[in-house]
Amino acid sequence: MALKIAIVGRPNVGKSTLFNRLAGKKLAIVDDQPGVTRDRRFGTGRLGDLDLDLIDTAGFEDVTDESLEARMRAQTELAVDEADISIFVVDAREGVTPADEIFADVLRRKGKPVVLAANKSESKASESGVLEAFGLGLGEPIPISAEHGEGMADLYAAVAVYAIEDEDDEADAADKPISIAIVGRPNAGKSTLVNALIGEDRLLVGPEAGITRDAIPVDWTWDDRAIRLVDTAGLRRKARVQEKLEKLSTHDSIRAITFAEVVILVMDATHPFEIQDLQIADLVEREGRALVFCLAKWDLVEDPGAKLAEFIEEATRLLPQVKGSPVVALSAETGKGLDRLMPAVIKAHGDWATKVKTRDLNDWLRMATERHPPPAVNGRRVKPKYMAQIKARPPTFVLFASRADQLPDHYRRYLINSIRESFDLPGVPIRLTVRSNKNPYAEGEAKSGPGPAKTAPTSRKTGMVAKARKEAAEKARAGAEGKAKGPKKPRKVKDGAPRGRAAKLLRPGVKPKRASRPASSSRKPR
Repeated sequence: MALKIAIVGRPNVGKSTLFNRLAGKKLAIVDDQPGVTRDRRFGTGRLGDLDLDLIDTAGFEDVTDESLEARMRAQTELAVDEADISIFVVDAREGVTPADEIFADVLRRKGKPVVLAANKSESKASESGVLEAFGLGLGEPIPISAEHGEGMADLYAAVAVYAIEDEDDEADAADKPISIAIVGRPNAGKSTLVNALIGEDRLLVGPEAGITRDAIPVDWTWDDRAIRLVDTAGLRRKARVQEKLEKLSTHDSIRAITFAEVVILVMDATHPFEIQDLQIADLVEREGRALVFCLAKWDLVEDPGAKLAEFIEEATRLLPQVKGSPVVALSAETGKGLDRLMPAVIKAHGDWATKVKTRDLNDWLRMATERHPPPAVNGRRVKPKYMAQIKARPPTFVLFASRADQLPDHYRRYLINSIRESFDLPGVPIRLTVRSNKNPYAEGEAKSGPGPAKTAPTSRKTGMVAKARKEAAEKARAGAEGKAKGPKKPRKVKDGAPRGRAAKLLRPGVKPKRASRPASSSRKPR
């Protein structure tokens, strides 16, 4: 089934050009004069392997009277209502205008999926306009050039997401099981926990350490949700792993962590948070997976209330990078506390897949920087501009700021912790990238990217001037080298002999010249 797309935006941003590009032929009239398109134009097109039903619309005008522009606006809004998805086109060379901001608010109220395309992005002059488009709150802008066909692959990737979601992806996402890896040190009770969760003796257990060698997946259903539990071999310190078979088991366990969505770190409650437990938790955070701490063998702990509070405080102190991760105490043998594990896992999975709206994110950024401004580096302050989330699972954000390379690490940690607290994302690994606009006129910064810099052809006069300057520099350098060798030796003269002008005047036949009187000084004798 073809995906119906409405191409919308203010006048003269390149909507009809993009329409012709996607249709593969010149169906719509294109001209530099704004307002050429007035009626909706329909056509079919193709983008990659996607079949498209295209709607070209008139330029959006913010009028609601009985004029022609108001009727054109009504036609544009009808196209948005009919379409499955809207491609909102802005002019990257001119940047975001008030009309763009008004139309962005209209599209948000419609509640339909929107792909933001920054057209005319074939030159470096458009980079600032692309970054400004983040402030519209419609997601990450896609730099394209409808006239030259640039950026069509990125546009396809953005549109294909909605096409898959509309047809099959929503059903597949509901049926796809949540992958949960159960990891920990040997003999921590991982296999016993899996058997207790599924209610049968599916895995071999015993008092001996190292019974499980392979990563064993177990499909299970909890509360009408498909779950895939992956039991793994115990992870010991690398220095203690000597046998080849244990090395293979360790590699298999690490691979299970990499492909999991949520990781349950099982620890022996009688001695939790040992060095190996901390290293496993750090590995899970670096892989970007949601983490749940499980204190097994809780029936062997005396004074459980005080111990649990102590363990939660210890987890926060020793692992600040996963601050707020849930800690569940249970006993797989007796079943005590087992009912609290899966709700904590599902909540951690939901937080891990969270998407934050761009508008809310920038409102938070303004308040966060007002509460704690960025520090000054070398007398100049780093200025955050705006922020957007570029992906989830785990939540990944990009912050655009001036002098981004000089933002201190402690301020980056402050922003991450503030995001975690403000948007209720406890224990979720958060990625934050800081970027800045490149100044093509900065000293030492190449305009044309990697490779040798290209120079413009010089005229004959300019070449001669450059040659003369080069020769003068060589002469000055030669003179400097001569001075470096030392002063010249004075000429040998006889003792008492006059030198210079006096010696010249004493030569035979040489008369001294009389000083000439200036012409203006002609005075009569007294």
